[in-house]
Amino acid sequence: MPEQFPRSPYDGVNGLVYFARMLDKIRLYAAGSLPEAYHENLGINFDGRCLNFLRVKYEDVRQRVFIGDSDEEILEWCYQNGRRPTGEEVETWSGFMMKRGWRDEASDRLIVRLKEAGLEHRDKDAATMFDFIDLDEGRTPPDFKKWEPPRLSA
Repeated sequence: MPEQFPRSPYDGVNGLVYFARMLDKIRLYAAGSLPEAYHENLGINFDGRCLNFLRVKYEDVRQRVFIGDSDEEILEWCYQNGRRPTGEEVETWSGFMMKRGWRDEASDRLIVRLKEAGLEHRDKDAATMFDFIDLDEGRTPPDFKKWEPPRLSA
């Protein structure tokens, strides 16, 4: 079966970024189409952060995926069997994850990962680890620099 990349880490389920990607990795691994380089990191690193945030175990989430539940159903299962964060907690967690590698202790790791992937020439396109993941998998990361805050009327 041909290899496939999981969804972008920016893809969210009910506002929770990365969760859909973690589920995709489980599905692709089970189908034999997840690239081998991803196998050793299943359930750890960003997966682990997501699991810790929800206070659930990787093996339990994997079983929900194997049952065939939708992303939304699995997230609801996590809320019922782990923790149900508030909307503000989801917003804060997702905001933190989307910015990981930008002006924090992971910034050096981002530079190393770009170099390892031969993407150091794309450093202006990758301000975060999520950006790197998208670039490394052939996607164009969102351009948050174009966003402007709402203007107050005078």
